[in-house]
This record gives sequence, C-alpha cells and structure tokens, in this order.
Amino acid sequence: MRVKVGTFNLNNLFSRFNFQVEIEDVPARQEAITITYNFSDTSGYKIRSFMGTLIKAKPAAERAAIVERIKRMNLDVLAAQEVEDITTLRRFNEEELGGMYPHLILVEGNDPRFIDVAVFSKLPIGSITSHQKATHPDTPNSEVFSRDLLEVEILDKARKKRLFTLYNTHLKSQFVDPLKFPTPEAAEAERLRANALRSQQAETINAIFKLQMHPTQPYILVGDMNDTPDSQPLAAFNDPRVGMINALANPDESRPAKKDNPPPASKAWTHRFKPSGQPARYDLFDQIWISPVLGPSLTKAMIDRRSKHGGDGSDHDPAWIELEF
Repeated sequence: MRVKVGTFNLNNLFSRFNFQVEIEDVPARQEAITITYNFSDTSGYKIRSFMGTLIKAKPAAERAAIVERIKRMNLDVLAAQEVEDITTLRRFNEEELGGMYPHLILVEGNDPRFIDVAVFSKLPIGSITSHQKATHPDTPNSEVFSRDLLEVEILDKARKKRLFTLYNTHLKSQFVDPLKFPTPEAAEAERLRANALRSQQAETINAIFKLQMHPTQPYILVGDMNDTPDSQPLAAFNDPRVGMINALANPDESRPAKKDNPPPASKAWTHRFKPSGQPARYDLFDQIWISPVLGPSLTKAMIDRRSKHGGDGSDHDPAWIELEF
C-alpha cells in the first residue's frame, strides 16, 4: 500500500465571510434582490479583525492557485497551516476541491490571527489530540505553542490498523514587525525572543515524542517550522535518542526553480525571502520528519516548485513524501 503525505502552508486561507450575526425577517421572495442591514447594537454581531484590521478573504486568484497545486499533488493526507476555521476548511474542500477529501480535521488553536493547523485525508482518521495547552519547563505558566501541535491517527481503509500518527504544527515566525520594533536594538531583542520560543516549541515536541512514542512506532511530524532543519532553534529535532529522520533531505522537485542570481544551493527549500538589496534566501521551512521505523518505507520525497518568485497562491511551496506499507 502506497501512501502520499504532505504539508502546505496555505497562506491565510480565510473565509469570504467576515461577520457573524442573526438576521430575522429576510424576505422570502425568489427574485434577485439587494438588502442593506444596519447594525446599531454591537452585541448582535461579531467582526473578525487583527490589530485593528478587518480579516479579509483570500483573493480568488490565490485560492485557485492553491487548489490547482493541491489537485496536482493528489495526496492521501495533506497537513495544512494557516486555515481560519473548520467552516472555512469544509467549504474550501466542498466548493473548491470538489469534495476531494472525505475526512477533515481542524481544532481552534492559540493564534490571535485565527490561523490554525488542519488535516485533509482520504484515509480514515482515528483519535485526535490537541497539544495547544502544552507548556515548557522554562515558562510553565504559559502555553508554548503559538498555534498548536495537532496529533491525528491515520488508519487503513478498513479502519482495522493504524498506519501512522501524524503531528502537524506551525512554529513561531521569524518575522519582526518594524512598526512594533522600530530600533535595531528592539528588533534584535524580538528576534532572539522568537528564536527562544521556537526552540522551546521544538523541545516540547521532542519531549512529547519521548513520552508518547518509541522509535519502533510509526509517526510523522510535518508543518511550517519557520526555520531550517539544521538551525539551533530546531536542534531538538535531531535528538539521537528519538532518531527522527529528515525525509526532505534530498528531495526531487516538480519543475526546476525559477532562475535567480545566485540560484538556490540545493532542491531542499520551500520558502524564498528576498531582503532589500541582498540576494534571496532559500530555506526548507516546510518539513517532514519520520520516525526511524518508517525510514525503510520512504520511496520518494517531492517539492511542488512555484512558477514565480513570489509563489503561486502561497509564499510556501508544498512538500510531500511517499511511503510503501
């Protein structure tokens, strides 16, 4: 049995609807009409915003681009990041993916920007666990995950066997807002704080694996790690006592990378960042780690390469692996 498992940051997959309200006495006429509602009592509706800005739907052209990429990959299990909520996930799957995935999972996480992690699956799903309340020993009074670490059991088609356990996450971003941190000193302090949090998140994931899993058990860690596999903040992923394998160490790509000067040093990248006046950085932010027992089952590792530098519907390229069970 061959199973394709991947990860894709969908880059702000927000609903086209940005308010929630109860409306009574809607006319029952069938012809096309235009109605304007004015809400004077703010307790009767809710508008989703972040830092004073209204949360808007992902543009149609960008949605179409990620739909095309998802259909082209045709994965059995797709872990996604940056999805607004379960309603958005279901509507996206039904209306834009044509019901491609019968099993969908999303648990509201910790992010104030309403970007959650989710799972699309053609295979049946068993138990589901959210680790969003996990803490780190250095900060025991606060939740360590910016979003979540979502744990999902993937079963065989007959629902008689657990094929593997999937862990999907989205670690702390490297972005430093120049408006909030305008001086070089403030920006550097925030960068170090973000690195420290990302390190704590990786250490917490490692601790969960040591507590719940064993190298002989099949499990996969995927997600947008916002750092490279060999970075200091992600050092815990390389813990030899756990023995996780970087399944994207030597991937193939669906097409060659767009020409750049200098070009990417290798095929192992999913994110491009171009600082002003400097060469572009190519990093493997979107990662797939497999437990040691799955090493012999790995038959292919792929990255769906973008057609333009800015990305096709997302600033991340999706990646996936094939496993033979």
